[in-house]
Amino acid sequence: MSPVNSSSQLLLLPALAAQSVAGGRFALTQKFIDGVTEYARCWPGKVQVAVRQTRKATTNLDEVNVHPDDLPFGLQWMPSASSELNTLLTASSIAMITMVDKNLQVAAAAEARGVPVVWVTEYSLKTRKQIICTETTNPLLRWRREWYNRQLEAKFEKAIARAAGVQCNGTPTDEAYRPLNPRTLLYFDTRVRQAQVASLNGLNARISRLMQGGSLRLAFSGRLIPMKGADHLPQVAGELRRLGVPFTFQVCGGGPLEPRMKREAASLNLENSFQFRGVLDFESELMPFIANEIDLFVCPHRQGDPSCTYLETMSCGTPIVGYDNEALAGLVRASGVGWTSPIDQPQKLAGLIAKLNGDRRVLAAAAARSLEFAAQRTFEHTMQSRIDHLLECAQTSHQLVKAS
Repeated sequence: MSPVNSSSQLLLLPALAAQSVAGGRFALTQKFIDGVTEYARCWPGKVQVAVRQTRKATTNLDEVNVHPDDLPFGLQWMPSASSELNTLLTASSIAMITMVDKNLQVAAAAEARGVPVVWVTEYSLKTRKQIICTETTNPLLRWRREWYNRQLEAKFEKAIARAAGVQCNGTPTDEAYRPLNPRTLLYFDTRVRQAQVASLNGLNARISRLMQGGSLRLAFSGRLIPMKGADHLPQVAGELRRLGVPFTFQVCGGGPLEPRMKREAASLNLENSFQFRGVLDFESELMPFIANEIDLFVCPHRQGDPSCTYLETMSCGTPIVGYDNEALAGLVRASGVGWTSPIDQPQKLAGLIAKLNGDRRVLAAAAARSLEFAAQRTFEHTMQSRIDHLLECAQTSHQLVKAS
C-alpha cells in the first residue's frame, strides 16, 4: 500500500441503500450527497461510493434523484460479482465502511487485499434492541432479532479490534468501541455550516422575548414515526395544558403517524396550541424558524439514534429536552446542556418542561451554552476532523505494513 496522495481512492460503503430511478439515477438523501461532496473536496485523491439497491420506499424527508455524471464523486451500485468487487477494492487506498451486518464480508475482503478499513458506527447494541422493540410487535420475532443482534455484536467487536480505525457518531458507540481500537474518533453528526450558525444578536433577541413572559414556544422536527416518539407529542401537549403551562407547540416534518397525531390533537382540543407545519426546507425555512421562534426543542426519541437533529438544533441556540435515550443522554453529558426524562413517559416529559418554564433564566443560560457547543462542531469542522482521521489511519497502516 502506498501513502495517501492525489492518486489515492477513498472508498465509501454506507449503510444507506438507494432506489434505482429512470435514466440511470439514484434516489439518495440530500444530506448524504452533501456529506460525500465535502469528502470529495477535502480528500487528496478520488472518492468512490458504492451503494446497495433496494425497492423499499423510505421515510426520508430530503430524498432527491441524482445522476452519477452530475456529482463530484464516483457513484455506483455495490458489485454483486466477486470479481467486480475485488476490482473496486484493489483500486482503493482506504475504505470507510458503515457498521452493518451486510458490510462485514466486504470489509474482510478489503483487509485480505491490504486495504485498510475504517468503520463508521452509529447504533450500539442497546439502541438496536430499542429499535427492534419499537418496530416489532410479534414477541417471537422480536426475540429472534434480539438474539441475532447479540451474535452480531461479537462479530462487530472483532472487526473493530482489527480495523485501521473507527469513527463513532455519538457517545454510545464511542463508549462501547473506544477500548477496542486505539484510533477511535468521536463526532456529532450535523449539516450546519459555520455561516448557518445562529447569531448572538438573534439569540439575545429571542432570550429577551422569552424573559418577558408569554407562551413558551416549543417545537419538534423530524420524521413522524414511532422510533422518533412522535406519537407522544400530543400527549405531552395535553399534559402541559392540564398543568397550566402557556405554550405553543409546532410540529415540523411528516410521516405515517401524522393522521393519527392530528386526530389525537383534535380529541384533546389542542387546535389552537398544537400545530402541524409540514416538511420545511432545512436551510431556508427550518433553521431560521428554530433559531428565531423556538424557545425549547422537544425530542422524545425512544432510542439512541445519533440524530443530526441534536447538533443542528443546538446550532440555532435552542436547548433540547427529551427522553433519556443513550445518544441524547451522552450528548447532555458531553455538552453540559439539555435535559432528559424517562423513555415512554410523556407525562414526566411534560412535567420537566413545566419545571423549566417556571425558571426561564435556566432556559436562557442553556440557549447560550447550546450555541457555544455547536458552533465549535460545525459541518466543516466535523468533516475536516474525519478526513484528518482517515489520513492518519491510512498513514499508520502504511507504516505498519512497511515495518512488517
